[in-house]
Amino acid sequence: MVYFRSDNIISSLGFSTKETFSSIFNGDIGIRQVEDSSIYHEPFPASMIDLNRLNSEFEILANKYSNTKEYTKLEKMLLLSIEEALRKSGVNIKSKRTGIIISTTKGNIDLLETNNFPKDRVMLWKLGDVISDFFDNPNKAIIISNACISGVLAINTAAMYINSGRFDNMIVTGADIVSRFVVSGFMSFLSLSPTACKPFDKTRDGLSLGEAAATLILSNKRENNEHNIVHRGGASANDANHISGPSRTGEGSFIAIDKAIKESGLNYNEIDHISAHGTATPFNDEMESIAIHRHGMDKVPVNSIKGYLGHTLGAAGVVETAILLEEMRRNTMIATAGYNEHGVTNYINVLSKNTPQNLNACLKMASGFGGSNAAMIVSKSSK
Repeated sequence: MVYFRSDNIISSLGFSTKETFSSIFNGDIGIRQVEDSSIYHEPFPASMIDLNRLNSEFEILANKYSNTKEYTKLEKMLLLSIEEALRKSGVNIKSKRTGIIISTTKGNIDLLETNNFPKDRVMLWKLGDVISDFFDNPNKAIIISNACISGVLAINTAAMYINSGRFDNMIVTGADIVSRFVVSGFMSFLSLSPTACKPFDKTRDGLSLGEAAATLILSNKRENNEHNIVHRGGASANDANHISGPSRTGEGSFIAIDKAIKESGLNYNEIDHISAHGTATPFNDEMESIAIHRHGMDKVPVNSIKGYLGHTLGAAGVVETAILLEEMRRNTMIATAGYNEHGVTNYINVLSKNTPQNLNACLKMASGFGGSNAAMIVSKSSK
């Protein structure tokens, strides 16, 4: 079995999973109006991390490792998140049996506009080297960059590495930042909401961007507590519909869910909760509702976290899985921020308030540009 040993989230709402989760549980919204002409010439809503806190906490980390090198904002986020997850896991990151997977869509894309770092620092492979070298990990970091399914795909890949016997432990870490490149791109698609996004709501009018880092540590060894959660199955599928628009029938998502369920060995009626991608764009939310409906899971409680933290791109699947694991530990499902009136064609059970429920098996969904889709099943285990 593949166990989730520990996790961490660095977001606009906290620098740990528990801090972020507590803020979300209390209904705090991390999306704020941003006025930064270096990113975009007009104000725009986004979920931004506290840069002063990041620099302060990273300085403590760098001193611990006697490291005086310069690091980018993204690298600091990743390194700090990994360190916090490691601290709780008991996993030896210097072991050859511990691998690292980094999930990101754009990496250090902001370095295209600065000469403060070597030119190769913008490359994703170089990001992997920087992270591995900081912790003296003997393995070359694996980079997964497949649009917005990158996080879920990275977790599924980590589970496969452990199940194959290649590694005993896998560190899955993901991060993206809100940059000029990213904001300009989504603005060109006319896909950003002028306010905090409203997943699955009738008045939804686009997504909100966010930046975050998150880390999950997976292992073939269980923790000695009552909260053992395991990776039961995962899959991906491409609907080949459009470079930026999902299949109108939810075909790719439908296939990914079907394969993940079959790999898990569970039945659809055993799924207690669905953590959707839920970007709050008209076509994404509609497509996801169709995929859920086609599998007969209309009554299964569904939520999206993006109304709190925005769309964190390559970090989203890792961030939202960490939130899902905390929901399972607390047997409490989080409300979908911004959801007031049902706005998708098919009825699905979107959560409008925090709801206590015994959670044993859950589905995580993800979708992205290029027709990419991924799904993952996690469940509690006493073994």
